Amino acid sequence: MRAIILGSGSKGNSTLLIGKAKKILIDVGFSYPKMIKLLEEYQVEPKDIDAILITHTHKDHIGGLATFVKKNMTMVYTNSMMFDELSKIVNEDNMVINDEDFDIDEFHIEVIHTSHDAPGSVGFIVNDFDKSLVYVTDTGYINSTYLKRLKNKNVYIFESNHDINMLMTGPYPYILKQRVVSDKGHLSNEQSGNYLKELIGDKTKKIILAHLSETNNTPEIALKTVNEILNVSLEITTAFQDSCIDVGEI
Repeated sequence: MRAIILGSGSKGNSTLLIGKAKKILIDVGFSYPKMIKLLEEYQVEPKDIDAILITHTHKDHIGGLATFVKKNMTMVYTNSMMFDELSKIVNEDNMVINDEDFDIDEFHIEVIHTSHDAPGSVGFIVNDFDKSLVYVTDTGYINSTYLKRLKNKNVYIFESNHDINMLMTGPYPYILKQRVVSDKGHLSNEQSGNYLKELIGDKTKKIILAHLSETNNTPEIALKTVNEILNVSLEITTAFQDSCIDVGEI
């Protein structure tokens, strides 16, 4: 399994997973013309995508979904809580409803329910034979019941949205600041580091900090905070809004 983060942030999100038999997108938060260009960088055409996983229905995660599906008839995997919202933009014949774990050929997808202000929001553990990737963004906290399932995976693509000091002293109105720090908001750098400290193990090879706020965070601050908490020799980097990150073979 190869993972490529096509972009991550409040303006759009999409990640490409390439297996031996299937190619999957997690979210389609960019316009269709931009998705074409992003995929072309890796010699992938939209019609090559076998399935789309949706984390939640905010625009930065589904902004290009309707056109992508209409032009390519790609199957969208979602859950019953997101179905009503997604059925407004995607034909029901192109949706597969899974409220529990499911398989797409070689990929075994474990569903992790997240805490965000969008119905049915989820993250995923994607397993490809003995390789595993955690994809968790857009959540105010992680339910403790999932911690055991999330432990000791090979790669973590994990939200590190904001620096709390930058957020609280920054330009956001008070009500938006409260949303971000709430249980249905986003993980801070410190929260991300503390969760990762509990989750990583001897099988963990890489951590990519994702969904960084362009207003309330910087890659340098996120990396410094998380590195200081973890104090390990793992490869830790950040995803970006306007450039791809090839995580490589997992």
